[in-house]
Amino acid sequence: MSLPTDPIRWPAEALWQAVSPLLEGFTVEILPEVDSTNTELMRRARAGRCEPILLVTEQQTAGRGRLGRQWVSEIGDSLTFSLGLPMAPAEWSGLSLAVGVSLAQSLQPQLPTAHEDRLRLGLKWPNDLWLEGDRKLGGILIETASGIGLTGADRYVVIGVGLNVRAPNGQGLSTTPASLREVDAALDAPTALGRIVPPLVRALQAFAQHGFAPVRSQFSERDLLLQREVNLSDGQSGLAQGVGPDGALLVQTAEGLRAVTSSDISVRPRPASLS
Repeated sequence: MSLPTDPIRWPAEALWQAVSPLLEGFTVEILPEVDSTNTELMRRARAGRCEPILLVTEQQTAGRGRLGRQWVSEIGDSLTFSLGLPMAPAEWSGLSLAVGVSLAQSLQPQLPTAHEDRLRLGLKWPNDLWLEGDRKLGGILIETASGIGLTGADRYVVIGVGLNVRAPNGQGLSTTPASLREVDAALDAPTALGRIVPPLVRALQAFAQHGFAPVRSQFSERDLLLQREVNLSDGQSGLAQGVGPDGALLVQTAEGLRAVTSSDISVRPRPASLS
């Protein structure tokens, strides 16, 4: 018989105090269980509820990742939340990259040097956080709704984030999992949430004004595909050359330099050679 676990103490009040001056009408909601925080906020948006909100759950039963992949979290093992807010940026391209930069900088503000015994927290285009060694720490899922209950905004955007607090069993997974504890032993789900959310809101507001281009260099510092051979899901392959000012992945293929967008293709780095 398993012993009951202590209740998770979420920093809901502190987050509300930090974010409410930035987002009028902002609320924080903690649910013990939900199918998916993204699914729940999209349901609410379709019903006309488009207020800014942070929705956190201790357990997801039907979490979703990009391309319909499943993300199921157990209590205490993962941090899963969605941030919903109206947005009207001049250009939407590169949003997932800007979110990734904000998350990575919040969780590991200083990149480790070559002489430090710490793993680098990097970004795998377009929406994953990895630790060096191609180990997945978490992912980002962005969805939007338009034309429902919105005043003066282009769309209601829902930004879902899932991060491993403790690395799950990697059996059957295409990418070996990593955990927040490997980045910083002090990081549990509530501590990580408190670090992430206020800077993320500010990053989204900056993105709405200026787009992706101002954070392009910051993405490049953590780009784990840079100068690596990548396989594209349409059968082509080439050498990753970073990202453009719009966030498109630049790949040098046999036919020339190609700008790849996340809307129509997936990317995998080629495994390192054993020789």
